Amino acid sequence: MERAEVLIVGGGPAGSACARRLVEAGRDVLVIDAAVFPREKPCAGWITPEVAAELPFSLHEYGATHTVQPITGFRVGRIGSRSRVVDYGAPVSFGIRRAEFDAELLCRSRARVRTGVRVTSIERRDGTWVLNGCLAAPVLVGAGGESCPVAAHVAGPAEPAALVVTKEIEFPLDEVAAARCAVHPERPELYFSRDLRGYGWCVRKGGYLNLGLGRRDPHGLTRHLDEFLAFLEREARIAAPPTAGWRGYAYRVRLGARRLVADGVLLAGDAAGLAVPESGEGIRPALVSGRLAAEEILAAEGDWREARLSPYVPLLDAELGPARPAGPPPGALLAGAAALVFGSRALVRRLVLDRWFLRRTP
Repeated sequence: MERAEVLIVGGGPAGSACARRLVEAGRDVLVIDAAVFPREKPCAGWITPEVAAELPFSLHEYGATHTVQPITGFRVGRIGSRSRVVDYGAPVSFGIRRAEFDAELLCRSRARVRTGVRVTSIERRDGTWVLNGCLAAPVLVGAGGESCPVAAHVAGPAEPAALVVTKEIEFPLDEVAAARCAVHPERPELYFSRDLRGYGWCVRKGGYLNLGLGRRDPHGLTRHLDEFLAFLEREARIAAPPTAGWRGYAYRVRLGARRLVADGVLLAGDAAGLAVPESGEGIRPALVSGRLAAEEILAAEGDWREARLSPYVPLLDAELGPARPAGPPPGALLAGAAALVFGSRALVRRLVLDRWFLRRTP
């Protein structure tokens, strides 16, 4: 039996942030993940200055050996309609490649790490959590993404309306594709579906291009993606993307209530369903929740009952804002109002970018 003081399932940003804080405090931490790092992670992959403030390294330091693409503006519109360019004149975000970023965070945690380990069983024996019959700890942190087995074991099903399904690809641009790609490296492009239930993106990071589309609607994703790609080609924004290499994944935005704490267990990151509803941003919520989970574990001082760990939830609310009720899908009235918003560069900047994506306004 391999033992630790805290066992973390998931080596992404949430698990790494939790492990790093616990190791700094002298705790023995074991992180397990089904993947082998560096691993491909579907994600548009840009981070805001708020995210940078949570990192254990400076972006200048990180950028010496990894991809850091300054973002100074955006092109925003609706699929099939005219788009607007918003220029901030200085970096407001930074593009990163998740394969590099997540591996660096996990390495910087200085925790013991076991990769290529898939959770096949979860048991609780005399106050100790035992995974796969051979990994044991009194405290378990579920940070394994939307399909995290720990979340499924302790929290049950989440609010169906909170589920976002996506398809995306990230690939190196050869000389021909780069010459035909009109997406500016410092200006990602965002195009919303007509029904406002999702959006597509084009994010260029140096010699790489990330394309994808996500929707809060499990039906018709492929059709919407095909329409989006056809629109990009028709508008001469990109050359034809590769047909192979597309990856599907899902995550949950912070809508509705979900159990995040149980005896000896806390959920963090996508396992807790913390992504921002409007933009789908999950990196900052992952880092913040991982840090707060670690702080609560340290504050509990060996009392791992649910009641003692429960302050974790109001701490999350204080830093990320409270979870909102899951409302109905956008209706015709909201879609009509969106036409006015997307027709105005000032409103696109104030409402779509500053409020939804950059979180620059209260």
